[in-house]
Amino acid sequence: MSIHTLIPEEFTRFLLVLVFSLIIGLEQRRHHLTENEDLLFGTDRTFTFIGLLGYVLFIADPKSYLPFLTGLVITGLFLAIHYFQKISQHQYYGLTSSILALLTYCLPIMVFTQPVWLLLSFVVVILILTELKSNLITLSKKASEEEFITLAKFIAFAGVILPLLPDHPISDQIPVSPYHLWLAVVVVSGISYISYLLRKFVYPASGIMLTGILGGLYSSTATTVIIARRDKEGIAGARGVSSIMMANGMMYLRIIVLAFLFNPSVATKLLIPFFILFSVCKLLSKIADKPDTPISQIPDVNINLSGAKNPLELKTAIVFGILFVFFAMVTDYVMKSYGNSGVTALAFVVGITDIDPFLLNLLQHTDGITEASVALAIINATNSNNILKMVYAIGLSSKNIRRNLILCFSVLIISGLITSYLFYLL
Repeated sequence: MSIHTLIPEEFTRFLLVLVFSLIIGLEQRRHHLTENEDLLFGTDRTFTFIGLLGYVLFIADPKSYLPFLTGLVITGLFLAIHYFQKISQHQYYGLTSSILALLTYCLPIMVFTQPVWLLLSFVVVILILTELKSNLITLSKKASEEEFITLAKFIAFAGVILPLLPDHPISDQIPVSPYHLWLAVVVVSGISYISYLLRKFVYPASGIMLTGILGGLYSSTATTVIIARRDKEGIAGARGVSSIMMANGMMYLRIIVLAFLFNPSVATKLLIPFFILFSVCKLLSKIADKPDTPISQIPDVNINLSGAKNPLELKTAIVFGILFVFFAMVTDYVMKSYGNSGVTALAFVVGITDIDPFLLNLLQHTDGITEASVALAIINATNSNNILKMVYAIGLSSKNIRRNLILCFSVLIISGLITSYLFYLL
């Protein structure tokens, strides 16, 4: 016999209301320690009593909820009187404590009607949001009007446009559905958008190494180009090579995430090859970081990735969509004409362009292409893409780091080719 069978269910619910009401009250007392007590509606005991009041009125009639709803109205009136009195006497307009009091009153209905995990989530959100007041103020100061427009775009992309699109091929010549086309746009934009938010709001003063990590999630090619340019301006320094290698390592993790979202079977096949290549990038990054150099002499400046395109720009989405459809047509033609070997060879050519549309098309293409061929094509595309990034990095950076860039990229490209060959043999 377990212990929870010995405790009456009614007593457990009473304890939940009592404990959570008290916790919210204690948090209010702690949160307002430095404020004028005359402005407070109440703290620990008041909130506990409010929660217990809601509990008593709820169990009085748990079917019609009439006593509970009557108490809610009366409690709301008392809170309104207190609020307007506070405004008239102190010109203080804070409404948070009053809203929390009403939420505390509603705890019993959560305890009786909802699962425990939802009740706990409800209380956790209340506590966190209350304590994050200063952080939210700082966040709102950082956010511009454009940030909310961008957020609205993403919500429209994912929640409005995507569900409305048909899920059947556009035509016999274009073997891709509007739904899968836009799904690819949403997923790639979403990952890039998360990286953008981390850079701007969580790590606004990130050094060059963190820039490489976050920028690699956005676009390893764009990050490589921007850091190389900053080096030529004398900003990045020798640590730029390390950051570029880290950005290229994050490319492999980014593709693994995309693969698991669209084709878990292919993602499983890519795990070992991409783990090896990520490890190579990490090792090269560590070697290029020159650990024998005193930390005080290593530059760790903030590199702004503002040169990268906004992942939610309509023009960016249109270009991505056009490339996606183009690669779908080309892949379908090559597959029908040359088979799996033709697709893996095509990947080398495609790698010198934006590889995301090609990769996502491959991951969603299930007609005639084996999973092993898809995985091999993805590895080949990343290899040729690394060649393109090496050309960009060498051409845009200063002479001081070109030798290290050539060495690091050469090791990475050779490692990729060896990995591709071994994968083909196995």
